Amino acid sequence: MWKDFKEFAFKGNVVDLAVAVVIGTAFSAIVTSLVENIITPLIGILMNGIDFSHLSHNVGEAEINYGLFIQSIIDFFIISGSIFLFIRLVMKFKREKKEGTVEQEPEVNPQEELLREIRDLLKEQNQAN
Repeated sequence: MWKDFKEFAFKGNVVDLAVAVVIGTAFSAIVTSLVENIITPLIGILMNGIDFSHLSHNVGEAEINYGLFIQSIIDFFIISGSIFLFIRLVMKFKREKKEGTVEQEPEVNPQEELLREIRDLLKEQNQAN
């Protein structure tokens, strides 16, 4: 059982996944900071400072904070849009980098090339006979 676990844990996919989780967590902190400190205030300025988070409705002793829900939906769209734009930008750079690379023909060993020529000559001779 330990051997199976060791094989599973040290395969490339598991290590890649662990690295992706760590990078994703760090990226999440960056995106959250971008949204909270830059994008949301700018949208607030554009919308004349409207903040939905304080909207609520009292039913008896219960307080329903529907404004927080509305604000969470808006935050979700801002965050998902930011991530979408960032990933699209990264993919654009990857595509440009991929298109910029020139495929080189693999170098042929001179001995292999000579053997191919000999083989082709022998085929021609056998076909002529």
